[in-house]
Amino acid sequence: QVQLVESGGGFVQAGESLRLSCAPSGRTSSGWTMGWFRQAPGKEREFVAAISYNGGRTNYADSVKGRFTISRDNAKNTMYLQMNSLKPEDTAVYYCSARSLGSSPLSASTAYDNWGRGTQVTVSS
Repeated sequence: QVQLVESGGGFVQAGESLRLSCAPSGRTSSGWTMGWFRQAPGKEREFVAAISYNGGRTNYADSVKGRFTISRDNAKNTMYLQMNSLKPEDTAVYYCSARSLGSSPLSASTAYDNWGRGTQVTVSS
């Protein structure tokens, strides 16, 4: 188990951008596939995006394709989620996750065994 720490959430207007960051505490994440999930009030946690350990493969939910970009900088031990053209329906708590086993950037939350505490993103219309 590793503690993942998210940052970069906030309150923005529709159409604006935010960049989320995620870094593990106390160890490197360079060998792990990582992902972002989100959970809105009253809804189940849903997949947003995932990236393989070397950044060579990515996977996106249809709802964010073309607007969000997942990336990682293993030299800085950090993963990012660039969110552009934000919509009110993007409002949620965003969670960083990592797979300690397996290399595919899967969309199933059950594939990830390390989670952060989340960062709130609120998009106002």
